Amino acid sequence: MASVDECRQALQDLAARLDHNAETVRERIDLDRTLACRVTDLGAAFHGRLADGRLLELTDGDDPKAKIALSTSSDDLLALVRGELDVTRAVASNRVSIKANPFDLLKLRKLL
Repeated sequence: MASVDECRQALQDLAARLDHNAETVRERIDLDRTLACRVTDLGAAFHGRLADGRLLELTDGDDPKAKIALSTSSDDLLALVRGELDVTRAVASNRVSIKANPFDLLKLRKLL
C-alpha cells in the first residue's frame, strides 16, 4: 500500500506532465471542471481543477461537489499515473471508478 505522500507526489507529477503538454492536452479535451481523487484504502482524498489542459489548484481533501470524481486504491493510483495500469481495463475490472456526466467522460476518454 502506497502512502498519502506518495499519492500526493504522483498527482503532482501528473499535474507537471499535463502542464508541460498543456497545448496538446487542450487540443484533445476542452474542459473546465472540478476534480476529486479519492484514495479508498487510505481514506484520503485530493481535489483540484482540470482547466486549459492543466491540473490546477491541487490540494489535500475531498470536494464532494466535484464534477469529476475518481476513486481507486493507492497502489492503483500510482500505477495509473506511471502508465503501468490501463485506465479502461481498470474501470472495467472495478479497480477504478470515475463519476462524471457522460459528455465529460467522452472528452476524458480522448485524454486517457
